Amino acid sequence: MWGKREDMIVRGRLPFNAEPPPSVLASSEITAVDAFYARNHGPFPDIPTERWRLGVDGRVDNPLTVTYAQLTTGFEQHSVVATLACAGNRRAELLAVRPIPGKEPWEHGAISTAEWAGPRLADVLQAAGVYHDDRLHVAFAAPDVAQEARPVQSYGSSIPLSKALREEVLLAWQMNSQPLPRVHGGPVRVVVPGYIGARSVKWVTAVTIQSVPSQNYFQALDYRILPPEADPEAVAPGEGISLSSLALNCDILVPTEGDQIPRGSRTVRGWAIAGDGHGIGRVDVSVDDGRSWRQADLHPAPSRWAWRPWSLTVDMRPGPLNITARAWDDAGATQPESPASIWNPRGYGNNAWARIKLTIL
Repeated sequence: MWGKREDMIVRGRLPFNAEPPPSVLASSEITAVDAFYARNHGPFPDIPTERWRLGVDGRVDNPLTVTYAQLTTGFEQHSVVATLACAGNRRAELLAVRPIPGKEPWEHGAISTAEWAGPRLADVLQAAGVYHDDRLHVAFAAPDVAQEARPVQSYGSSIPLSKALREEVLLAWQMNSQPLPRVHGGPVRVVVPGYIGARSVKWVTAVTIQSVPSQNYFQALDYRILPPEADPEAVAPGEGISLSSLALNCDILVPTEGDQIPRGSRTVRGWAIAGDGHGIGRVDVSVDDGRSWRQADLHPAPSRWAWRPWSLTVDMRPGPLNITARAWDDAGATQPESPASIWNPRGYGNNAWARIKLTIL
């Protein structure tokens, strides 16, 4: 269990994939390390800090090899509270529409928030004399080998250079003021706030500035929105829409699906998050399948890169009760109503209205 809580919902042992119960996520704005979700594609590398090296090359004037000591003491250190979310979070709702073979049935918990600390990726790139061209991409490589990749290969990914140079993107060696645990990419990982978790590469050992996105399986073939009719086993590299920034989304954490609750006033709680660079404008909650709505109370977000908690007190009367929630961002965009409208063959990016069904006693 890699130091995780005993009540984690384990989706796989090797590679280790697990999510916390929704009520655990709701208990704190910052997720404890032992409750933070785990999403992996292979066995964990075991890299002692004294042996860790980061190579920086490609479109730079001065290729670098950075040691752990240099990373942690030779660069200005920064921290950011950021929510990471698996692109497959809430996939279970898409599975209820149509089967998605071979994919984990994530429910509510493939999302968590932590305080990350380390130098800015931009500072390391500047030390290497990175070329300033917004058409370039920053590719990350790590030593964890994924058997599911075609062909079998180590994990890799990339982000645009324009994002990599932003102040929120870190080479993190601390998580919640502790040395970054091996289960979460220690000794060093990339943290890319506002993007899907797949771009925050764990156990990072190489950074390459290049003219095209990473050709790694997990950038060129996986973590892409494919057309509904596509065969994910037969698609060519680059087909579909590459996932990058998080979609506007929200979820209900308390109560949870299937709960039986005594009648009376109860507080419904959840989170909302907007896409890269946007904030949450409001969250609406319905207890009559969307025929009428009430505005939830928005609580302060721990940072602009983190989820925003919300709550609403509801008078719950005996019988079945369906609760629905939807978020609006600060530009007036809202979520799609149904998961059926956004179903895709790999089950990514479900940001349909959140729904739970309860029984009130």
